[in-house]
Amino acid sequence: MKHLLSTAQMTRDEAIDLLDLSDEMAEVNSRENKKLPTLRGKTVINLFYEDSTRTKTSFELAAKRLSADLVNFSAKGSSVSKGESLKDTALTLAAGGADAFVIRHSASGAAHTLAHSGWTDIPVINAGDGTHEHPTQGLLDAMTIRRRLHKQHSRAKDLSGVSVAIVGDILHSRVARSNIHLLKTLGANVTVVAPPTLMPNTNALGVEASYSFDDVLASRPDVVMMLRIQMERMRGVFFPSEIEYSQTWGLTATRFRALDPKTLIMHPGPMNRGLEICSEAADSEQSTIVEQVANGISVRMAVLFKLMSAERYSNV
Repeated sequence: MKHLLSTAQMTRDEAIDLLDLSDEMAEVNSRENKKLPTLRGKTVINLFYEDSTRTKTSFELAAKRLSADLVNFSAKGSSVSKGESLKDTALTLAAGGADAFVIRHSASGAAHTLAHSGWTDIPVINAGDGTHEHPTQGLLDAMTIRRRLHKQHSRAKDLSGVSVAIVGDILHSRVARSNIHLLKTLGANVTVVAPPTLMPNTNALGVEASYSFDDVLASRPDVVMMLRIQMERMRGVFFPSEIEYSQTWGLTATRFRALDPKTLIMHPGPMNRGLEICSEAADSEQSTIVEQVANGISVRMAVLFKLMSAERYSNV
């Protein structure tokens, strides 16, 4: 694997291998000394054209725990504001001796362009490109489900037979797309739930679709994954009001209390409490939201290790 741009082409074996390696990294992160010397002397560039808290910080911690040098690039305050292109920015940063790019960009396909346009020959990791994909989020969500369901016996396991409901702004969500591709590869049964205005063509995605959250909850899914309403990507009115959205498609306190106590509740963050999810659900024992953040560091350590290390570190 040269780059990580999407989960769509990832095989089951590749996914399981990365998830198992992520479990090993989680063991490292549980130690008092959380650092490995694996990437000492390597330089990772965090190339972020969009705002981020969780993903950017997670990649920064992952690189540092593998002993890599890190450069955080933000489009704000850079030559991008003067009109510099992605190509020239990448060439400038690569000239300084970069060994990997982690890119987040508002344009779908930006990571693929960086990886395959011949501007650089170093690994490129997609940290979210427009409405296209967010592969490390898909991996950390799969890791979280696997560890919750299989506990200490998660190694080499897939998610066969696990039912997952992904609810919310499916149309604009790169998180939804990466999760759909990966969860299906791992054997899960995926249903997407959204208002008609926020539901894409699901035939291409190969999943069940529903406009009724209550009908899907009645089927007792193993996992309910709530998505953020992405106002910044909307060009128009997609639902009458926030109150109506919450009442019809939000995980309200009433819906939460009716859930099976074993149902996992997920959210990629940032959350709009009171809109797509109530605080009672977000802060409950069924919620995996904080675990997802922690597992994100382990997954990103595994990805950086996999793409940047010549040989597997055998003493993790």
